[in-house]
Amino acid sequence: MHATRIDLSQSVRQKVISLLQARLADSLDLKLSVKQAHWNVKGPGFIQLHELFDDIAGRAEDLADGLAERITSLGGTALGRVQQVAQQTTLAAYPDDLSQGPAHVAALADRIAAVAKGTRAAITACSEAGDEVTADLFNETTGILDKDLWLLEAHLQSPA
Repeated sequence: MHATRIDLSQSVRQKVISLLQARLADSLDLKLSVKQAHWNVKGPGFIQLHELFDDIAGRAEDLADGLAERITSLGGTALGRVQQVAQQTTLAAYPDDLSQGPAHVAALADRIAAVAKGTRAAITACSEAGDEVTADLFNETTGILDKDLWLLEAHLQSPA
């Protein structure tokens, strides 16, 4: 742990950093999954999905950046190399054989819902640990993920 003047105990900071690191790995994995879909989507609605996926990937990257910066502000070291993400992610591997828009939308919706579930649980854990600032970051993160999930689910809920 690096020294900081943030007035949280080292044990609280360590617990919260662990929560942040877990969600960082998932967020970076999510970003790469969304880019996989962005690059490989085919079929009707291609341009809409291609652009939507790129927008979602950008937001996932921004969310990951916020989590990583909070880790370092609390005295931790953000671990975001691909090897660490591969070891730490809780997300299922993104399928290599998807090409059609609806299949990508469903696969991404599953992953965004899983990341949001993890960040939602982290809100409570951070509050219970006494770090309302990180709880607020997770709350904001969850809201952004929920909105992206809605944007994807809207494609799945409408008739073909």
